[in-house]
Amino acid sequence: MAQKQDKPYVSRPILSATEAKQQTPVRFVFNKANYQLLALSVLIVAIGFILMSGTTDIYSNTKIVVAPLVVLAGFGLGFYAIMKKTAQEA
Repeated sequence: MAQKQDKPYVSRPILSATEAKQQTPVRFVFNKANYQLLALSVLIVAIGFILMSGTTDIYSNTKIVVAPLVVLAGFGLGFYAIMKKTAQEA
């Protein structure tokens, strides 16, 4: 059996879309610096893959050593860009 409610249900007034937007400001997950670092990391990873495709020499020092380090540096920067906290959160 259902229990009786002591207080009657009172509904809140329905807000239009513009009124709701005015009341709640939009907060993004990241700020501008995070997005810039993330874009830079994607660019660095792309440069690493371009270096990896390089010349016809399979055993080139650039293909074996430099390009994988550049790609890993790009992934590391992307991880840092995601984990970096803003000044407001700190």
